[in-house]
Amino acid sequence: MKLNISLAAMEDYFSKLFKARVKIHQIEAIGADKRTIKGLKKIKGFGYGTPYLINLKVKDTKKSVVLATMRPGGGFGHDYPADRAQCLLLAHSTYNKLPRHVKSLDVGALTAEGSLRSIGDWTEFYLLQEKVEGEEYRKDLEKIAANGFMTKLDLARCRALSNYLVKVHSMKRSDSQLYRRRIRDLVGHGECIMGLIDSYPSNLDFTSDEELAVIEKQCLEWRWKIKNKSHRLCRVHGDFHPWNILFREGAGFTALDRSRGEWGEPADDLAAMSINYLFFSLQTHGALEGPFNDLFQTFTKNYLDKTGDEEALAVIQPFYAWRALVLASPIWYPNLSREVRRKIFNFIHNILTVDKVNLEAINNYLRPA
Repeated sequence: MKLNISLAAMEDYFSKLFKARVKIHQIEAIGADKRTIKGLKKIKGFGYGTPYLINLKVKDTKKSVVLATMRPGGGFGHDYPADRAQCLLLAHSTYNKLPRHVKSLDVGALTAEGSLRSIGDWTEFYLLQEKVEGEEYRKDLEKIAANGFMTKLDLARCRALSNYLVKVHSMKRSDSQLYRRRIRDLVGHGECIMGLIDSYPSNLDFTSDEELAVIEKQCLEWRWKIKNKSHRLCRVHGDFHPWNILFREGAGFTALDRSRGEWGEPADDLAAMSINYLFFSLQTHGALEGPFNDLFQTFTKNYLDKTGDEEALAVIQPFYAWRALVLASPIWYPNLSREVRRKIFNFIHNILTVDKVNLEAINNYLRPA
């Protein structure tokens, strides 16, 4: 979306920035889109990659500044406004610290009503959210583990979560670069596979740097297997697990903490939730059994039946590996037994070697590779 910015709004912004009355005399687009804007009330089609040279007068002193935005897309991780904000915030915080570098005067946001808002004095950012009632879904799973059985409500909630993903993933998008970016992030992002591996302490009794290196290489191979499956790009949650779901009475729930962008691979969400049925069952039974197996099969079968997405079983492997690395981590889950951690690592090794996951034979993937 390109914006129309009023000259009056720009003059007001610069007057506040320079703490003096400012008058704009000329605005000139720099580069291939070069054009001069003079005597107009608005700059039409402002933003998204075109820098503007702005000649102005601060009191009686002439001054020239360049106002720049970033072009989205291109396959370089600039797909979302938040990506571009990250780059510009970093630029503002670092330009003035390097000798002989051009100075940054401010960083800010273009608003929907056609004005400029300064955030140049930032030190940290916050997110203000509404309060939502409910209990984390993981408490349901803890109760099932303690009681050894599930209720009709447990089954209803499992189906509700599966149906939710069916609806969320029904919105598709055609963007090969964005899909590649999500698969690239899966392997290389600090919150994903490589970041998780780097967070593992050395000298652990259940794994080694050598084993983690093997897993990382296997996941890199998977990136090359699936990165061109852009026909699968759809709306996603991005961190769909039991700690990010709040249930109220019945099967009504609210999702929390959507992560890593609006669009991605649907198998990401499918893996994030389903592996937790395995995780709780491993701690209780040492395998996928009883009520947790019922929930696992219900969740995945309902999803696949309603979406018809059998291809998910041929791309879900590195997503399962990523989520398994989280669950086996002594940082995130310090109280797991060595036996459980080793079964999770067996699962990682085995799942990364199959072309298609057999959801009815998950226990086979828990055996030593």
